Amino acid sequence: MEEGESRRWNFLEGGFGLNKRMDAIVSIGHKPIVERVAVATGRLSMSLESKTAIINKQIQKGDVLEASTVAAIQAAKETPRAIPHCHPIPLESCSVEWTWDENELICTVAVSAHWKTGVEMEALHSVSVGLLCVLDMVKSIEKDEQGQYPKTQIHGIRVVEKKKSNGHV
Repeated sequence: MEEGESRRWNFLEGGFGLNKRMDAIVSIGHKPIVERVAVATGRLSMSLESKTAIINKQIQKGDVLEASTVAAIQAAKETPRAIPHCHPIPLESCSVEWTWDENELICTVAVSAHWKTGVEMEALHSVSVGLLCVLDMVKSIEKDEQGQYPKTQIHGIRVVEKKKSNGHV
């Protein structure tokens, strides 16, 4: 094997092949530390029965918004463990907001840090896990007679704002 090459599984050839080495984590050492903020949002569509049970705190597993807020915060902090190419970032803040739009629960997360790379993956991961926690807590209500979830859907997960302190995006 030549220098700069590594063994890597080659799925097209059905075995190991020699390929050029690939950087698994992109170098950011040359970038300046600046304040970075990202805001992401997403929605969980559900039945009126689940919405009512969440609002009235009648979910067997506990307070849905409280548990899901904790899950969202944990997810922001653990993003590099779930998404291999993400850099560990020293987060300075993470806020989680829950609002209703009819039978859709909206999760909006804002994350900030002074660092060399953006925090949009942390915000997206946080929203995703927060909504998954809600779904996990209401799935017994959402199931139909066949054990399916016809009215339940996580959707619209996206970055709604990204900025750095120098004003560039």
